Formats: sequence, structure tokens, C-alpha cells
Amino acid sequence: MIFLHIPGETRKAMDLMNRRILRLAIPNIISNITIPLLGMVDTAIAGRLGDGAAAIGAIGIGTTIFNMIYWTCGFLRMGTSGITAQAYGARNLRECTDILVRSMSVAIVLALNTKEVYTSLLVGIASGALLYANGNLELALNTLFFNEDGGMVAKLSDSSNVGILVFLVMLGILVALMNKAGGSAAFGRWASTHIHSRAGAQFSTLLLGVMIFVDDYFNCLTVGSVMRPVTDRQKVSRAKLAYLIDSTAAPICIIAPVSSWAAAVTSSVPAGSGINGFTMFLRTIPYNYYAVMTVVMSLFLIFTGAEFGPMKLNEDNAQNGDLFTTADRPYGDDVDDGNDTNGHVIDLIAPVLVLIAACIFGMVYTGGFFEGVDFITAFADCNASAGLVLGSSIALLFTFVFYRVRSVMTFQDFAACIPEGFKAMVSPMLILSLAWTLSGMTGLLGAKYYVANLLGSSAAALQYLLPFIIFLVAVFLAFATGTSWGTFSILIPIVCQAFPDGEMLVVSIAACLSGAVCGDHCSPISDTTIMASAGAHCSHVNHVSTQLPYAITAASCSAARHMAATRGSDSPSM
Repeated sequence: MIFLHIPGETRKAMDLMNRRILRLAIPNIISNITIPLLGMVDTAIAGRLGDGAAAIGAIGIGTTIFNMIYWTCGFLRMGTSGITAQAYGARNLRECTDILVRSMSVAIVLALNTKEVYTSLLVGIASGALLYANGNLELALNTLFFNEDGGMVAKLSDSSNVGILVFLVMLGILVALMNKAGGSAAFGRWASTHIHSRAGAQFSTLLLGVMIFVDDYFNCLTVGSVMRPVTDRQKVSRAKLAYLIDSTAAPICIIAPVSSWAAAVTSSVPAGSGINGFTMFLRTIPYNYYAVMTVVMSLFLIFTGAEFGPMKLNEDNAQNGDLFTTADRPYGDDVDDGNDTNGHVIDLIAPVLVLIAACIFGMVYTGGFFEGVDFITAFADCNASAGLVLGSSIALLFTFVFYRVRSVMTFQDFAACIPEGFKAMVSPMLILSLAWTLSGMTGLLGAKYYVANLLGSSAAALQYLLPFIIFLVAVFLAFATGTSWGTFSILIPIVCQAFPDGEMLVVSIAACLSGAVCGDHCSPISDTTIMASAGAHCSHVNHVSTQLPYAITAASCSAARHMAATRGSDSPSM
């Protein structure tokens, strides 16, 4: 027998490694030993029940089903923990960051294929948590719920997110009140005497969306509640209504100087860059090709009647009486039949006007307008979430007093609308909560750092292609994370560093904004997309799948225009 001499330091290192391996192996050994013990206990308990054979059979079937589900998802743990550990041990950060897209891909593919958005988002969140925890189930559960940067509890503890949920509830109650008072039905009857075509109903929806340019959340839900009776009467599908709402939300806000989006862009410009954020925002408007192309495409679809992709099926069905097409109807068959003749148009117009004015007041109030700050600065520094809550609260109080004075509603009717409004918003609130959590999971996996490093490293080498590259990167990042604001808050400082001044800086920032809106418009986990579904009372997955071909068409034209802008950025032309 040959004995190898092992140096003392090497032996100590091997002993340390063996102990570490043993510490990892022992819990797995014990857990596997307990499996037959648990089976014996289950059998013993089942044997003491009345019908022992049936009980044992039920436990056997249940165990088989559970094991099948558990081990079907086990590939997420076993298939990633090893390669992630190897990449991390080799300090291959690129390989580690490549994992970030997997949880997002699982969620999106499942959502579009299964049409089950809740389950798909949950699977995507769980996949992201498992990837982040390298297969450690305990760490994955703690990450999913309690991680301070991306967990579900942390997301629902964020004051801005909770403010949006409260705003949704307030708006749901307000819509229920307007429906109960007959205001929505009365507006539908009035519109039927002035709007006599499907094109007219769609153009009115687009026009109202353009007029409500202050905030995308407010735009989505207000336009939907006002125009839904009108489009229903003209047999416009709910999917088309959702598309028109979505097309006048973020795309309009990103080119409106007085909006919460202008404030967000202004605040994203680095403080020490010497660049005036608001002036820069105004200069980017002519180069924001995706926003302009989306509006132009909406007008083309409205007045030509041309439809393609899944939207064509929805529109054909709507003209035959089916406004929904899909069996998934989270808001029920809420089609206005025009039978309610008690209300008047003022019962809808007055609350909506007060809501618009109160929300603008709430935004500038939170920005310090009444403390001596000028109007533009107040918008730039406003807390949109708090402002919307404040505005919707004022509008709700006004609506109650207004309806009581007009004697169109009793106090009991008002009280009954509160739970009805809350129930109407459960679906978008649940989707928003899951979408925020999935966005947090992709953040924990390093999406923004990966994209920032990728873009930063290519800035010098591909200087004249940078606007086109920024557009594509912004589309990907906004699509993956579901947030436009987060996207341009990451990319704008990088662009400012690559181009300190000049027209190329303006073109590049415009490409960033354009791509962020495009990705947000396409993403199924975008809060604006979810709000548009809620405003139109449309199935969320149906809205995403019908809107995607139109958004991709506009994005392709925009990408080509950004490519052309790299050859000459002195004078924009449309």
C-alpha cells in the first residue's frame, strides 16, 4: 500500500472542506430519512379512520399529486443552484447576471400561453426568489416575502405603492357612485345623440385621453369610466378601448410639459451635470418618436378601420355583439344597456371635473406650490401617489355632498357603493401587487446593474449608434421591470456622462424616454398596462396580447427613425 504524504496546510484545508460538505449533507440526509417515517405515520393515522382503505388511498393519491407538482418545479432549484454556484465561485459576474431574465421569461411565457396572469406572476416571482437564493427554499421564502429591496411585504409597505392602491379604491368607489346615480348611463345616452359611429367613439376616447395628460394612472381609470358606455353602444371591443386608453396614457404624458412624467424626467438628470432638467425635457419632445408614432398609429387605425392580429378578432366579435371575446371577464358582463333613466349628464361631468382639478391641486400641493415654489418646480418635486390620494378623497367627498343635494342618492346607497367599488378594483390591485413583487425580484437579480454596465461599456465604441442602442436597451429594461420611471432614472445619468452637452445628448435622452415608454407599453407587468385593463374592464392578458402587435409596429418605425437620427441630429424631421 502506498501512502501519500500530504502537507499539513493542505490537510487542514481538506479537513475544513470536508466539514463544510458534511454540514451541507447532513440536513439532506436527515430530510430524506424522514420521508419513510412520515409515510408510516400517515398510514398509521389513516388506518384508524372509519374506512381505512379509502383513507390510505386518498393519502396515496394526494401524496403523488403533491410530489409531482413539487418535483416538476424542482428543476428550478437543481438546474440553477449548481451553475450559479460555479459562476459565482469563478467570479463570472456576467454569467450570474444572465440569470436575471429567466424568472421574467417564465412569467411572460406562462401568462401569454396559459392566459392565467395571477398564476403566471406567482410562478415568475417564485422562480426569481429561487434563483436569487440559489435553490435554498428557506432563503427563497424569506426573499419572496420579507426582502427589504424586493419582497412582497416590502413592496406593499412602500408608501407610494400603497398610495396607488388607495387611489384605486377611491376611484372604484367614485365610479360605483356615478353608475349608481345614473351619470354614466346618462352620458352614454347623450353621447349616442352626438356620436353616431365607431370611429367617432374611438376618436372621442383618444381626444379625452390627450386632454387628461397630467398623470397616466389618473388618465387610464378616468377615460375608461367615462368612455366605456359610449364605446359599448358603438360596439367597440373592450380590447380596443384598453389599447386606446393605454396609447394616450404614458405616450401622452411623456411629451406633456405639465405632467408627473415631466417631473420624473427632470428629477432624473444628475444634479452636478450642469444640465437644466426641464429644458432638456422640452428639447426631447420632437425626438420622442415612439410617443408620436403611437398617437399617429391610433389615428390611422381609428379612421381607416384597419385591424390586424388578435385585435381584428376582438373587433369582429364586438360588431357581432361580443365585446369581450375571452371567457375571462374579471368585471363580469358590465355592458351598459341604457335602461337607467334617472341620472343626468351633470352627475358624471361634475365629479370628473372636480377629480381632475383636485388631483392637479394635490400634486402641486405635495410639491410645495403653496409654500412659495413655482408651478413647474412644484410639479417636478410632487409626490404623485400622495397627490392622487388627496385629489380622489376631495372628489369623493364632493360627489357625496353633490348627490345628496341633488337627491339622487340616499346615504344607504352611498354606503353600499363603498364595498362595490372596492370589489371592482380587487383584480387590478392584486395584479399590481404581484407585478411590483416580480419587478423587485428582477431588481434583486441585478437587471439594472447589468444593463448599466452593458450600456456604459459600449458608449465610447458605438458613439454614433448610441441613440438606437439606448432605445433598444430601454425597451428591454422597461419590458423586464415593468417601469418606465425606473428605466430612465437608470439610463439618463449614463447618457449624461457619455454626452455632456450637444444635440446628441438631446437625441440620446429622447431615445431613452422613447424606449422606456415602448417597453412599458408592451410589458404585461407594467402598472400602466394593468391600469388600462382596469379602466376598460378588459381581461389583462387579452389586452396585452391584442396590443402587442400594434406596439411592436410602432416600435419598429421608432427604432428605424432613431437609427436615422444618428446620421444627422441637427434638425429633427417627422
